[in-house]
Amino acid sequence: MKPINVGLLGIGTVGGGTWTVLTRNQEEITRRAGRPIHIVKVADRDLELAKKLTAGQVAVTDDAFSVVSDPDIDIVVELIGGTTIAKDLVLLAISHGKHVVTANKALLAVHGNEIFAAAQKQGVMVAFEAAVAGGIPIIKAVREGLAANRIEWIAGIINGTTNFILTEMREKGLDFDVALKDAQRLGYAESDPTFDVEGIDAAHKLMILAAIGFGIPMQFDKAYTEGITQLTGDDIRYAEQLGYRVKLLGITKRTDAGIELRVHPTLIPEKRLIANVNGAMNAVLVKGDAVGPTLYYGKGAGAEPTASSVVADLVDVTRMCTADPHQRVPHLAFQPDKLSDLPISPMDEVRTAYYLRLRAKDQPGVLADITRILGDLNISIDAFLQKEPAEGEQEVDIIMLTHITVEKYINQAIIEIELLPTISGKVTRIRLEELNS
Repeated sequence: MKPINVGLLGIGTVGGGTWTVLTRNQEEITRRAGRPIHIVKVADRDLELAKKLTAGQVAVTDDAFSVVSDPDIDIVVELIGGTTIAKDLVLLAISHGKHVVTANKALLAVHGNEIFAAAQKQGVMVAFEAAVAGGIPIIKAVREGLAANRIEWIAGIINGTTNFILTEMREKGLDFDVALKDAQRLGYAESDPTFDVEGIDAAHKLMILAAIGFGIPMQFDKAYTEGITQLTGDDIRYAEQLGYRVKLLGITKRTDAGIELRVHPTLIPEKRLIANVNGAMNAVLVKGDAVGPTLYYGKGAGAEPTASSVVADLVDVTRMCTADPHQRVPHLAFQPDKLSDLPISPMDEVRTAYYLRLRAKDQPGVLADITRILGDLNISIDAFLQKEPAEGEQEVDIIMLTHITVEKYINQAIIEIELLPTISGKVTRIRLEELNS
């Protein structure tokens, strides 16, 4: 049978891994796909690197648009990243009737609606397993494996850089800045780590999970995003003493008010499996009404783990090339004309529990003032921890866990507590999720 010809855009870390995996496992992949899959043209700005990695076996160019326009190319694999040139290339490929495989979560989270609509019109596929959680087949699991379920919520550690930093802070007692430098030295964090440590990367991935979990359009601008830069070693230690671990979670839930879409540091009971996912590993917890909670764990980045998902998409697209477009798996799990208009809930209306840490004068009446403020807003306390002041100090750390309440009430409480003359500095707030069934 005629081979499938692939044009590879970008042969950096993931592109190089894709070339390696596809070449090494060619026989096995052909047996699975039913026909050979060959990369026949590679585009990369670094021509010498591209020629070295491909050993002269395929055509190499620095003009990605020439690859996309080549009539002999059946599938374009976009691994260059970003939301500008990548968008132009993907839309051009679609307009030429080519299927697309991409690992570009930012592109899909921001421009996915336009891209999927164009693909639907042209009758081509856009596959994106590698865009979320690297080598973990979470897209296929949610979109196809759990198709019988009404998804209730998804919560995931979907950024390995921040999980590595938080693990270092907990296990070695490091402050954030020191742990970040370690992550950069070991190659887990970029020289500019903003997208990772501010939660933006995780929010891109969460938007994709929410879209396929609930059948909603991409609405990245409505995602609440909060990173880990303000976390201290004290917060990590206090959470441990209370029986919790701190993780940067992407959380999306179906509620009566709409869909929650939020990324932020979160306390999780240490007995939960996901609380024990350490280092640069990823894990996604999905709750379906029929199956209950299911956990997916593995490497969320790296050359070959991510390439595993890219090549799996190539196999899927190859299998479906001859299928009627209307019989293919929909891009966002639900039929395009059946997407839901459920609203994204504003962060002020989110209901969860909270960890609060504040610095207070060690004198009578302080706790009474704090509990009065919380009580007036119907916020009840679940657990309480007060540290003894160091010798000669007049202030003490007070840590509280609340029961579930509404975000706007906790925001108001924090404002009022910080105005008390007995309180020093800002109140630290970390959300808490039990993540039980």
